[in-house]
Amino acid sequence: MGLKRAHLFIDGRVQGVFYRAFTRDLAVSLGLSGWVRNLPDGRVEAVLEGDEEKIGEAIKQCYKGPPAAYVKDIDVEWEDWSGEFKGFQIRY
Repeated sequence: MGLKRAHLFIDGRVQGVFYRAFTRDLAVSLGLSGWVRNLPDGRVEAVLEGDEEKIGEAIKQCYKGPPAAYVKDIDVEWEDWSGEFKGFQIRY
């Protein structure tokens, strides 16, 4: 596979349900780096960097989300890996 970056826009009931914490914990458990944040329009935006296969697994899990979430759609933009992130953080 190789190293990649995925830029995600997650739509649905994803704010106020611990979705960012879920995404951070998931990314850390898979050894991915990047960040996640809420958007003013109610979506969540995330950038995941690392092994392409691990990113694919993270995207599958992001469709499930935490128990109170409902994910309607995830728009994924695949990009080249940059290596700019050290760890994974929630942005505010």
